[in-house]
Amino acid sequence: MSQKILLDKINIPGIKTYEVYRQNGGYASVEKALKALTPDEVVEEVKTSGLRGRGGAGFPAGMKWSFIDKKSGKPRHLVCNADESEPGTFKDRYLMEYIPHLLIEGMITSSYALGANLSYIYIRGEYMWVYKILERAIAEAKAAGWLGKNILGTGYDLDLYVQIGGGAYICGEETALIESLEGKRGNPRIKPPFPAVSGLWANPTVVNNVETIATVPWIVNNSGADYAKIGIGRSTGTKLISASGHIKNPGVYEIELGLSVYEFMNSDEYLGGMSSDRPLKAFVPGGSSVPVLPAHLIYKTAAGEDRLMSYESLSDGGFATGSMLGSGGFIVYNDTSCIVRNTWNFSRFYHHESCGQCTPCREGTGWMEKVLHRIENGHGREEDIELLLSIQSKIEGNTICPLGDAAAWPVAAAIRHFRDEFEYHIRFPEKIKNRDHFVAEPFEKVKHLVSKATV
Repeated sequence: MSQKILLDKINIPGIKTYEVYRQNGGYASVEKALKALTPDEVVEEVKTSGLRGRGGAGFPAGMKWSFIDKKSGKPRHLVCNADESEPGTFKDRYLMEYIPHLLIEGMITSSYALGANLSYIYIRGEYMWVYKILERAIAEAKAAGWLGKNILGTGYDLDLYVQIGGGAYICGEETALIESLEGKRGNPRIKPPFPAVSGLWANPTVVNNVETIATVPWIVNNSGADYAKIGIGRSTGTKLISASGHIKNPGVYEIELGLSVYEFMNSDEYLGGMSSDRPLKAFVPGGSSVPVLPAHLIYKTAAGEDRLMSYESLSDGGFATGSMLGSGGFIVYNDTSCIVRNTWNFSRFYHHESCGQCTPCREGTGWMEKVLHRIENGHGREEDIELLLSIQSKIEGNTICPLGDAAAWPVAAAIRHFRDEFEYHIRFPEKIKNRDHFVAEPFEKVKHLVSKATV
């Protein structure tokens, strides 16, 4: 059994209440930090841990904290990004719903480390029931003296609020989140200045993901060095994975980074293998924004090494033969899945969620959706495949925020690894008119037709 840091207490009856959480060691990191450590010492522990941002980017959290401007004399803020909107990702919701005080404790300890006296949890608008859970938890924590003025008699003050977002995926980008938190439209800002210098209300600000902040109490209670011993290489600690698709045991799992993809996929402790006797066709390891990988690159890298659940191993080979751990949205497809339809569905999402600020993203996501819809519905043209590659290449790297990249990468990867499936849709439109065309006749059985067909 792997070590649990975030989910070890989640099944204790009543753990979402303050009394039970406190009885099981809750808020110990706040006591230790405020009474025995300086803010800089807490930051150093997080740096030593090697904890990387769990929202998708994987940037070292302690290093991000160390960038915050302490010289200007302006108020500082910590903002928790709970705008979990990546298709295939639901692990932050799980944490907030079932053990909310862990996040509250992490917010207090992390705010102390940053010298922040006013902090926010920005939660997506669709999570209204979770918002109410967090509001109750904050009220309980405040009543017990963990929030407000002069916490534990140490002279440290902290006010913590939950802000509901408007249901926009773009607000998962930290500067768009800040814009929304200020009451404006959630458009990403041009950087620099970075939020660590000029963020919320032009004050120094750190934005971290729910999972990242919820990990801080364990690091403070134990040590950054102990956390760094878990995992593999620069992928230290544990990671929450949201698993879905054609698997026996979908759900949220906490794994030690470095676990093999094969064991995660097939062991009874985790996903339990495929949900039926249908073979594995592809998987997306990190949410809808990362490249899809075909079956032969899932368990082994292109170099023949075991593929591991780590930042480095999943990206081994670059985008040619690798992908990204991302936010941990692990989506599994069997051979009845249509990669063209799946790619079109992702493109619909990114077109809808583009803020429209950057022309390549505003126009390009719309064109990718239209072309993919054309191919999926039997009206594709031979030149459409190269057209898609051209469009995505003009989006990638040419936008203010990563949403453009997130829209472009899945399209490029789908064509890279499943080009013959796109060609099949174009050359045999009568065979894909039925929505479940690969259920009755999986692509492996008909792919020989593509090579025989004349262009």
